[in-house]
Amino acid sequence: MVETLQVVHAHGDRVTVTEPTTGVELFAYVYRPEAAWEAPKPYLHPIRTLGGDIVTDYRPNDHRWHKGLQMTASHLSGQNLWGGNSYVHGEGYLALPERVGSMAHAGFDTLGADSDGFTLAERLTWHPYDGELWAEEARRIEVRDVDPAAGSYALTWTSAVTNRRAEPLRFGSPTTHGREMAGYTGLFWRGPRAFRDGRVQTADAEGPDVMGTQAPWLAYSAEHDGADGHATLVFEHAPENDHAGESGAHPAHWFVRNDPFAAVAPSFAYFDELVLKPGATLTRRYRVVVADGAWEREEISKYLEEHPW
Repeated sequence: MVETLQVVHAHGDRVTVTEPTTGVELFAYVYRPEAAWEAPKPYLHPIRTLGGDIVTDYRPNDHRWHKGLQMTASHLSGQNLWGGNSYVHGEGYLALPERVGSMAHAGFDTLGADSDGFTLAERLTWHPYDGELWAEEARRIEVRDVDPAAGSYALTWTSAVTNRRAEPLRFGSPTTHGREMAGYTGLFWRGPRAFRDGRVQTADAEGPDVMGTQAPWLAYSAEHDGADGHATLVFEHAPENDHAGESGAHPAHWFVRNDPFAAVAPSFAYFDELVLKPGATLTRRYRVVVADGAWEREEISKYLEEHPW
């Protein structure tokens, strides 16, 4: 029998979730506002494997606004809800603080654990630099399939973003604005510095050729510093993510780097802008499997077959 996960809520700051049989704090969900320049928004960090090893980075010296696992919007109707410098075609990355917005915690509707795992349901608001309300988000983060013997568990992240402007919201990326193969936006993971040069694979491809392609899942495996062994993170689209809806959504392309740092994002605006009409809702659901060890393609496929959506 799997024991109920332990949940601690430090009000106004963070929620931590611990697996009781191992005593490992699986992650912290931090929702307190941070530096305005970094486009403050809630994030998951540190995320740990069941073996206790950290698989996220926080404020690395190359990109201070990279924080664990977080929802981002690098180009949103002329604003930057990603953080840091803004990409401008022909000029590169510029310090434009008047473009940097935020995603603010508005409240929790559900927060707790039971025999099935853990559920966090949160309301958020999205804002440009001047603080106007541009969007409301219903976010749901869940933990399921915790298996200490196998050394794996699954995080699911669902974001439903509703446009509250009187005009369309235009989601883009550096690539939609002229920079080749830099289509990052949406859910974004930054790995530890030790994960540089990690192994990247999908069901039918491996290595740098994965960048910008479409695939149901992508796995990133790497070796730890400070501890023996490897970890694997498997990022997977929910089946409904591949269907265009009234919001004008289209299938995502993978943004992934293993040099000069480890990063993964299932970008919903890699090559083309995604236009969200006034009052419309963009919903995206993802699963991130966190596992001890370097999983091979066969192990990944078997796990996903045995743990369907």
